[in-house]
Amino acid sequence: MAKLDKTRNFLSEQLVGWWRDCCVAGQFLTRLPFPAPRDGAGKGALAGSSRAFPVVGAAVGAIAGLSLMVVAGLGLHPLASAFVALAVAALVTGALHEDGLADVADGFGGGRTKAKKLKIMKDSRIGAFGVLAVVFSVAIRAGILSGLPGPGMAALALMAAAALSRGLLPAVMAAMNPARKSGLAFEAGTPDQESWVTALVLGGLLGFLFLGPGGGLMALAMATVAVAALAWLAERQVGGFTGDVLGAQQQAAEIAVLAAAGAAF
Repeated sequence: MAKLDKTRNFLSEQLVGWWRDCCVAGQFLTRLPFPAPRDGAGKGALAGSSRAFPVVGAAVGAIAGLSLMVVAGLGLHPLASAFVALAVAALVTGALHEDGLADVADGFGGGRTKAKKLKIMKDSRIGAFGVLAVVFSVAIRAGILSGLPGPGMAALALMAAAALSRGLLPAVMAAMNPARKSGLAFEAGTPDQESWVTALVLGGLLGFLFLGPGGGLMALAMATVAVAALAWLAERQVGGFTGDVLGAQQQAAEIAVLAAAGAAF
């Protein structure tokens, strides 16, 4: 009896912990009405909740995928359906990652020095490089989604891309140093090994679940290469990562996962 009670208490603590992490991660990564944790979410809370990133990502992908299936069922063209799904995902997240991609493109493309690049990235205005980066990102993703065999497969690919792309971010936060001594990357903290490994494994498993073994493995490999390439570039350009760099990496990884789905199916 005592052993059973101990098991129940352990499971209860795990569920409470996961729910708290999903709320903290969901409040940052989305505009969905996640409740605030009772103990607050101060400095380092985001890193502490990072194991839940792929779970929140899967939720975003599910909402976008459902919208795609609904409008496709109404007879909308596959390309138009894909654009609707991506628009819904942007609304759910507040275009958080697209904004990061635009800032990175403007900073890396327009600044000559590290200080200048970081200053441009912090500027709320968007330049030509940023506009083009977002346009190409949306267009490439929509084009891939519209070419998949049916809205059901497209919805699964969206969920895989949303989950796996976010599951890779905690590893970046753990491996790289913040480029600034202030701002999101600095305030977010550094995930411990258990958190980033859990996020990576969970993101990979969700990719396998939605895309199957072959597609999931290809997606994981391609997304990892995309994220690693941007990490290398960010290290050379600004000496570390910022919140904008994480957003750009999410976008690159999402494109990579969708590309893998397109190649596999």
